[in-house]
Amino acid sequence: MTKGKPLFSCASWNIHRGRGGDGLVNPVRIADVLERDICHPMLDALILQEADEELPPHRGFLDLARVEAATGLRHVHSAAESRWGTDSHGFLGVIIFVRPEWHIEDVTLVDLPGHCHRGAVIADLAGDGQLLRLIGTHLSLSQGLRVAQMRTLGQHLFRRPTRQTVLCGDLNEWRPWGGLALSRRVTGLAFAGPAPATFPIGRPFLPLDRILATSPARVVRTRVLDSEGIRMASDHRPISAEIMLSQHPQDMPQARSQRIRPEDGQ
Repeated sequence: MTKGKPLFSCASWNIHRGRGGDGLVNPVRIADVLERDICHPMLDALILQEADEELPPHRGFLDLARVEAATGLRHVHSAAESRWGTDSHGFLGVIIFVRPEWHIEDVTLVDLPGHCHRGAVIADLAGDGQLLRLIGTHLSLSQGLRVAQMRTLGQHLFRRPTRQTVLCGDLNEWRPWGGLALSRRVTGLAFAGPAPATFPIGRPFLPLDRILATSPARVVRTRVLDSEGIRMASDHRPISAEIMLSQHPQDMPQARSQRIRPEDGQ
């Protein structure tokens, strides 16, 4: 984001715990692909999923210093309370990196219900007159659990001050229109954005990975990234987006008007 041009650029990628098409776990390859194919030119934020080991204690396997050097971005989980555990790099595989010019006001972890432990990372950011809430998550394969998970997230957000919000991650929603889980009826927030296909990596036809925003922010451009390196590194293609931000969203009535309580009993 540059001064006077409130476009927020970000990318989301499920890195499949570093296991590529050759069956090998190769963290160096992930960093190389980030540098060469995803984070050039430099982004405002990068959100990774499946970026810690699957089982407790959910150890990190990436070379964080190498990723930061490759992308120019800063790992937001330096504080112990912003990670699942001392050996983790993020929360249940979700890791957020942001451009150093953004001030990180707060990082919150939200446990989401489900048979497989899932979670969300919420980073409140400020920079150059902008206030932004960035959420990274990885939702369940089951629609019923996705509804429960997004309702849990919506109820958490209802208690927080209003802020334009960007939701990124592997949302595991194949319906282009979003399904019940991503609806305002469940979350209390009107998330909107394109739904290009990102999975499976060889010939995508399912829009599992999304970057969505709430008013007054607006997704103005979305791309699914592809290269030989990307196809070798994971089973999902990354998605990138440019988002138009409001200069003063806290003063805008449309931001406040969308703060409705998620309906009881849904």
